[in-house]
Amino acid sequence: MELDNVLKSKIEDLINSKDVFLFMKGNPDFPMCGFSSVSSAILKKCGVEFGHCNVLEEDDIREGIKAYSDWPTIPQLYIKKEFVGGCDIMKEMAESGELLELLNTRGIKTKAN
Repeated sequence: MELDNVLKSKIEDLINSKDVFLFMKGNPDFPMCGFSSVSSAILKKCGVEFGHCNVLEEDDIREGIKAYSDWPTIPQLYIKKEFVGGCDIMKEMAESGELLELLNTRGIKTKAN
């Protein structure tokens, strides 16, 4: 999929709206897939405030975010406008302590600081 400027702008506005942003299926209180559930639970456990977009409600973003990040799956995590990865990467980073470290070094308030 080729991203047009309007869709690219819309995605960037979402990513820029919060220091931590998750594109997911459903929302943090009612995730609509297991991977989105795990991803939002990881962020909640870190104690970070994060924005989210339910891609099931926005087909253009659902497909556009995959082209934007060149990553084929959802959820997708962005920290300070930088793409971090999907659920598996988030799980690995959370288990190793790398995710909390990344959040802390980027100046994002977590339960650890």
